[in-house]
Amino acid sequence: MGNDCSPQLRRKYPFDVIEPKWQRYWSEHKTFAAEPKPGQPKLYVLDMFPYPSGAGLHVGHPEGYTATDIYCRFKRMNGFNVLHPMGWDAFGLPAEQYAIDTGTHPAETTRRNIATFRRQIQMLGFSYDWDREVDTTDPSYFKWTQWIFLQLYRQGLAYQAEVPVWWCDGCKAVLANEEVNADGTCDRKGHNEVYRRPLRQWLLRITAYAERLLKDLDLVQWPESIKEQQRNWIGRSEGAEVDFHTDSGDTIRVFTTRPDTLFGATYVVLAPEHPLVEKYRTPEVDAYRAAAAKKSELERTQLEKEKTGVFTGRYAINPVNQERIPIWVADYVMMGYGTGAIMAVPAHDTRDFEFAKKFGLEIRVVVQPPPGVAPHGFTGDGVAVNSGLITGLPTAEAKRKITAWLAERGLGKATVNYKLRDWLFSRQRYWGEPIPIVHCTACGTVPVPESDLPLRLPELKDYSPSGNAEPPLAKATEWVNCRCPQCGGPGKRETNTMPQWAG
Repeated sequence: MGNDCSPQLRRKYPFDVIEPKWQRYWSEHKTFAAEPKPGQPKLYVLDMFPYPSGAGLHVGHPEGYTATDIYCRFKRMNGFNVLHPMGWDAFGLPAEQYAIDTGTHPAETTRRNIATFRRQIQMLGFSYDWDREVDTTDPSYFKWTQWIFLQLYRQGLAYQAEVPVWWCDGCKAVLANEEVNADGTCDRKGHNEVYRRPLRQWLLRITAYAERLLKDLDLVQWPESIKEQQRNWIGRSEGAEVDFHTDSGDTIRVFTTRPDTLFGATYVVLAPEHPLVEKYRTPEVDAYRAAAAKKSELERTQLEKEKTGVFTGRYAINPVNQERIPIWVADYVMMGYGTGAIMAVPAHDTRDFEFAKKFGLEIRVVVQPPPGVAPHGFTGDGVAVNSGLITGLPTAEAKRKITAWLAERGLGKATVNYKLRDWLFSRQRYWGEPIPIVHCTACGTVPVPESDLPLRLPELKDYSPSGNAEPPLAKATEWVNCRCPQCGGPGKRETNTMPQWAG
């Protein structure tokens, strides 16, 4: 009847009778259960599990679930055995923050919210196989999350390092890049400014798969625009690493896609987070680092932003011409890309050009562009000029020759770099999967035996963040203090937990 149905008839539809009837029938008869059926084509459709971190569903949940449910029903009608599960991404910051805001333990709020979410989803009549329901806080589930972590650790793909991280004083926690707004505030505590601070963290070595991730984009049937976004995110660049020795005996390693412009490098720039900056501290450098720590990556990398920086008072030696060039610190250089240091060639890089003009640094042309194109600010391919042994060579040949020259002298080498960074995989929070690692003074970092999994969270009455970056689990001293699985001596459990998306 469609739009011809009168308001009177529509009002007579007894949804409060008909819908519960069929929902009971589907549940009792397991209508949507995916049982093994030999010879029948299979289809697996996985929705993004909701975070049970609020009082109930919002409109975005059924908006997405309706589309996948239509597809599942259509495929069932066409003879497919469809596995369509539902579950709860229940660990992590959203669930813990909700518990803190409501003054209730996250285990209790999670149980209560899951019950509400389940009831609401079932009322919507979606065709889920509820026998396959998943809860990431269930020990029988996160046992396997921990098992996967151990496999990664044994393969050298999970490791610890001190890295600059986003810190929010309001959340008293580390934030992922995705949790930081463009204006440098916390996505959860919008009025709170976030800033960078160094912390020892667990990371997953996703960069080991950068080339494979890039090549395997050819295997997926995605829109080309999406695949191009992925390629840009991985960010493969071919170039060279070059070593600049300093007058204080240090070595600054830079990555450049244009080694042919080395003769035009008139200064070196370090990211504020670069380890050498700690050694080159002055009151001016300290003040600059503090200001840079409050800026988001977007603020720091915007091309149109005014360039800022501070001179360290130190100098480096350009390896191709032995010129003594100044070392600066500037926030347009990011520690997360390349080596966190650049050789600045202001005649042939837009950002370097603006920086050099502002601070009165030398601008030297070393690439001759095609006729009619101004040499200053030219970033394309041309012919090398004022460049010693590579003068007169076109860009591609000049790159090869200078890179080989550097390699022969131990001053550099050809390399491939990626924008992709290793995945930060630890949080200084309570409500998350415990990381199955023991720290022993005699044996170092020791994995928990697989037979001891799952490693469960201890009961904590006070699970609020400490504010000093020490995880709440450090308060559970009876749980933390343990025996080393390797030598039997005293050990301490890892007190960071896995991030929300570990499950």
